Amino acid sequence: MSGKSDRKVYRGRVAPSPTGLLHLGHARTFWTAARRAAEHGGDLIFRNEDLDSQRCRPEFVQAMFEDLRWLGIEWSEGPDCGGEFGPYAQSGRRELYFSAWKKLRERGLIYPCSCSRKDVALAAGAPNEGEDEAVYPGSCRPHTSGAARLRTRGTAEAAVATWAAPRGVNWRFLVPDGEEISFNDLHLGPQRFVAGKDFGDFIVWRRDDVPAYQLAVVVDDAAMGITEVVRGADLLRSTARQILLCRALGFPVPDYYHCNLVRDDAGVRLAKRHDALSIRRLRELGWTAERVRG
Repeated sequence: MSGKSDRKVYRGRVAPSPTGLLHLGHARTFWTAARRAAEHGGDLIFRNEDLDSQRCRPEFVQAMFEDLRWLGIEWSEGPDCGGEFGPYAQSGRRELYFSAWKKLRERGLIYPCSCSRKDVALAAGAPNEGEDEAVYPGSCRPHTSGAARLRTRGTAEAAVATWAAPRGVNWRFLVPDGEEISFNDLHLGPQRFVAGKDFGDFIVWRRDDVPAYQLAVVVDDAAMGITEVVRGADLLRSTARQILLCRALGFPVPDYYHCNLVRDDAGVRLAKRHDALSIRRLRELGWTAERVRG
């Protein structure tokens, strides 16, 4: 439980990724974030999560701004209006992520991993529940006999401390197996996950030299002074992972509010591939902002 009720200044955020058009599920989540910021008399910060340069496109950035403003959402800081904690696009914040990577490396809390996604998915004892990432089976986990050492398949052992840069391999956070991570979600109530069972060692830096989602959002939320994170319930396990990262990096843990997911007629969680339910398409069909928000 984060215990941030004594904070006087509320800072929330909307943090879309420009990899497609925003849909009804995004509308619900971002409208909830805006409403909660207003109810607390606080600030709402817009952050463009554009780390994936291969999937992010400029037209989707513009669409995010237009569609969210059409919904009636306003923010006090962001890429379009500036603020004290910029830049407000993740593509301009690499040095912050690199500094966090170095700190984790120096503390022996991460290790390089040569496993591909296919390797992990095919490994015995690595189930994949829904769309959450598979539990890592530990193929490249460090051995500890004296100093911690790395074992990567097909390569000689090498001390983690010799790595000056993350490029070329995935870097995983070494979770404390068996440790319980609990927090009180402000919408869904008490949550409990066990490291090593509900999730395994997770990636914080990708082999293509891109900081992973888990690390980037933790660094950004701390640097921007975010006091409450509003997002979908599909990210509950990610919250447990991010709490571990906050503790490892000495960051305050924000409060969390996870929204119920919006699903299609078949019960499938909405994704950006659901173009028929994108905010842009609904606008073209004549829906009002009030109807979308409802």
